[in-house]
Amino acid sequence: MEDKTVYVIGHKNPDTDSGVSAVSYARLKQLLGYKNYIAARAGHFAPQTEYIFNRFKVPYPMYIPDLVPKVAYYMTGSCNSVQEDESVWDAIGKMDESASRVLPVVDRDGRYMALLHYNVFAQNVLAVMNPEHKTAFPTSIALILHTMNAQPIIVKNENDVFKAGVLVGAASLDTFKQMLAEHQSENVVVIAGDRTEIQEASIDGGVRLLIITSGHPLNKELRDKAEANNVSVIISPYATSSTAMLIAYSTPVSVMADMDITPVHPEDTVSRVRPLLQESPCRCLPVIDADKKIVGILSEHDLLREPNIELILVDHNEMSQAVDGVEHYRIQEVIDHHRLGTLSTDYPITFINKPIGSTSTLVANLYRENRVPIPIDIASLLLCGILSDTLILQSTTTTDVDRETAQYLSDITNLNLKQLGKDIITAGSHVEGREAGELIHQDMKEYTQGKENYTVSQIEVDNTKEILDRKKEFLGELEIERRAHKAIFTSLLVTDITQLSSILLFTCDQKFEPFVTFPKLEENVFYLKDVVSRKKQLIPLMAEQIDNYER
Repeated sequence: MEDKTVYVIGHKNPDTDSGVSAVSYARLKQLLGYKNYIAARAGHFAPQTEYIFNRFKVPYPMYIPDLVPKVAYYMTGSCNSVQEDESVWDAIGKMDESASRVLPVVDRDGRYMALLHYNVFAQNVLAVMNPEHKTAFPTSIALILHTMNAQPIIVKNENDVFKAGVLVGAASLDTFKQMLAEHQSENVVVIAGDRTEIQEASIDGGVRLLIITSGHPLNKELRDKAEANNVSVIISPYATSSTAMLIAYSTPVSVMADMDITPVHPEDTVSRVRPLLQESPCRCLPVIDADKKIVGILSEHDLLREPNIELILVDHNEMSQAVDGVEHYRIQEVIDHHRLGTLSTDYPITFINKPIGSTSTLVANLYRENRVPIPIDIASLLLCGILSDTLILQSTTTTDVDRETAQYLSDITNLNLKQLGKDIITAGSHVEGREAGELIHQDMKEYTQGKENYTVSQIEVDNTKEILDRKKEFLGELEIERRAHKAIFTSLLVTDITQLSSILLFTCDQKFEPFVTFPKLEENVFYLKDVVSRKKQLIPLMAEQIDNYER
């Protein structure tokens, strides 16, 4: 299998630090020579992140809403195909060359039509060669010539496809004439050796094609008669038995292929496709795109192998925050700056986790450690990631490493720290006209502690008044979220970037209410003075309250 695709991906509901880190680390891998690393995102960007990517003209990472196992992650790609009007002989040759058990048949525009496999081929050949049935099968003189490398003598309308009935001239002359009379002479193909009387009877009967076997010539008198009777004549280099067998291979491949096998698409889930594989007689399925073009083959054997993608997680290490389906794939690395969560693997991985303000800081310094110059567009993104996640270096999570790295990136990009920070914070602080559900989900993280799970969303504003005015709307959405997650509580941390403090909108199970010890501003709203960091300040307080509840 070719090198696997490795997605560098942040958490669900990606914030700026998550999106920036994914793109920047994937670019580092590519600059180090690993072309199969691709930046991805598990959700839609918030306005702040969109502003940053658009400002510095960097394409968004690939959107992957989930990693539920799909056909694309297991299929064998870049398979051969054969056009519908090519001979079965050529098709079987292609299958042998590629050591493949199946071969897709496509029309002249390259669209999938059918699947050739040995099971259906054997069934159709037996039907053609069955002496107890008068079976006619489509072919053309051109296909017959090509299949048996025959020598043309007289050829009429060689590319016309017709339904051929095959007679082997091995009987007595009288018996042969009787058999010939029972067929429609215009579509009869006669295979004869050097028996002149059989050759002449065939020509007199006006057969469509006379095949003379073992390289025997046609005499001048019979040649003139065949020309006059419009009978095509070719000479096969093979004996009569071999020629009779080869002619079955001269039919267009579309006739011998299986039209009943259902094609699937790369985005189809494995759970949907597995029953179709079990029903397929060759235990294979063609994979087509939206234009019905072949993109690969999926077999039962493919599903026994590891998928052809792996992952690098950035800015998170908790399974509850990872893209859905992450448990099905090998994780190569984790690069993060949050608390250690529930992630575990059956194998060693690279795990970089440091108590600093931003994953962007980690990624920027990985460029420096690997002595790779940081491209200007990437340096600009990384600087924005640091400033966003540290509230312009004012958050309590900010470290000297963040400050030094931010200054280094500022020097590279010639961007003013204060002005850039103001620009990106302003871009993300607009809530007017945006629905409460959208704001809650734009940066929501789910946590698990003991037997309980909970969610904490965070937004940054320059004034909390509009949020408080719409309190009922926000609390309603939080309660819907709590029930959907069966959570002990759900909350929204609203950080005032001008006051460097926050309010917390909170809905919880009634049994948990006595354990909430935050200063209450009003019903279901708490005031958190000097609290701006979800990771470093709020989550530890939440954890303590849950510990008290579970005791």
